[in-house]
Amino acid sequence: MPIVLALLAGFFIGVAFAWIARAELGRVDAPLVATRPFNVVLGFTALVYAPLVAYFVGFHGDWMYGYAIAWHQVPSAVDLALVILAACTILLGMAASAHAARARRLAIVAWLGVTPAVVFAVVLALGASRLSVSATYAQYHGGFGVVPVSSSALGRGILLMAVVLILGLAWTVRALQLGANDAERVLGSSGPIDE
Repeated sequence: MPIVLALLAGFFIGVAFAWIARAELGRVDAPLVATRPFNVVLGFTALVYAPLVAYFVGFHGDWMYGYAIAWHQVPSAVDLALVILAACTILLGMAASAHAARARRLAIVAWLGVTPAVVFAVVLALGASRLSVSATYAQYHGGFGVVPVSSSALGRGILLMAVVLILGLAWTVRALQLGANDAERVLGSSGPIDE
């Protein structure tokens, strides 16, 4: 996934996770980092999202940078920092929306989620021609050796990583819903908790 899109998608995913975990977050009077939902999301971030972004950095770097810069000229420390930043955007999205999610302020959470989603769609639309091909930086700018993503190793990688992402999202949503269901049962039996 191109790095700009990975940053935007990560923030959106974090906001969505906060909303899914709103009942459990509202039940726990503790810092966000001490909650079970945060730790579930941290597991998703470390075990699914960071490796997914790292795959594209390591094997399809020129595409990941949208052919704007030659990947081999980028220091590996920058690549690592971008992978970590992309992973952290999930946690930032969750942290930014956790208070509103706890208070069930859907308008604020929706705004926090829709904004990066719209920017994601715009960036994707503007970069569609670049992202639909597989090549090196030199091939892309030289006009040779460029192949459609669908018939390249990049296409197979995108498909595999999409499956990994979907499975990881499904597992995380399920884990967050289990906690939310438990929180709803507790709240239903003891009444609402004041903040």
